[in-house]
Amino acid sequence: MNTTSNDTPLNSNSNMATDSQMTSQAITPTRPMYWSVRRELWENRLIYLAPLTAAIVFLVGFLIKTIVLRHRMHGLLTLNAQQHDALHGLMALSAQQQHDAFSLPYETASVLIMGTAFLVGIFYSLDALYGERRDRSILFWKSLPVSDLTTVLSKVVIPIVILPLLSFAITIVTQFAMLLLSSVVLLGSGVGISTLWTQSSFIHESLMFFYHIVTVHGLWYAPFYGWLLLISAWAPRAPFIWAFLPPFVICGAEKLAFNTSYCLDMLQHRLTGPTVSTRPPGSTLMDAMAAITPIQFFTLPGLWIGLAICAAFLVVAVQVRRHRGPI
Repeated sequence: MNTTSNDTPLNSNSNMATDSQMTSQAITPTRPMYWSVRRELWENRLIYLAPLTAAIVFLVGFLIKTIVLRHRMHGLLTLNAQQHDALHGLMALSAQQQHDAFSLPYETASVLIMGTAFLVGIFYSLDALYGERRDRSILFWKSLPVSDLTTVLSKVVIPIVILPLLSFAITIVTQFAMLLLSSVVLLGSGVGISTLWTQSSFIHESLMFFYHIVTVHGLWYAPFYGWLLLISAWAPRAPFIWAFLPPFVICGAEKLAFNTSYCLDMLQHRLTGPTVSTRPPGSTLMDAMAAITPIQFFTLPGLWIGLAICAAFLVVAVQVRRHRGPI
């Protein structure tokens, strides 16, 4: 009897120790951040629906254009000899001209999806912290064991990391679907299908696009997103006006007072990205956008100044959210 009574508290203590160890192992430091990012994706479906919609609309337009091209090529069979000679002169393009004409739709698709993701990042950042104050859900989120720092960082991760990577993945799938559609539609039209696949430098273009979207749309645009999140945390009403009115007024006041445009030039340089002023001969649009090597990019003072400004905006946004309540 004594043995049983003595073993019971030992077993209960060991069970409690085991449960506490399992709990401490289950709750890792990165788990609140992970679930906060997941929450943003669940609550803001526009993050992935908008680039997907842009890709689908572009694919429909590309399919229609390819079908029309197929019909035009079929009508070439009825041309007379003089028209055939004129057509032959038009088709006698250089290899570089043929490559540029072929790669234009693929570059257009990447630019369209990138632009859509950039616009989504702007409107998402403006509503990220303002929306939870507007619908009073901030009271619920503040009751959870998630710090203001984790909340703000989870929101800035969306435009800086998630949206660039998501738009890259959607662009690659879209361009591959374009190759498949053009191969199917032009099959039997006299166009060598193998030419379509050899003309597309798929791996090279994908690497250039990935480099551009991570460096420019992710890191270079970070000050924009930091500023928008700060306004989203602070604005009592109409965050869009509060975000764009101060730069507009400052640029106008500088022009009126000093007849200079340093502020406007700085904003334009930040918006256009650190690209070269001239496009190298024989390069594609992706090559021009990624003309700055990684070593040159990561040694740019403007990059680190912009990241420091973004960090300052986020620190202020954390403090503002900590003391802000529902609207």
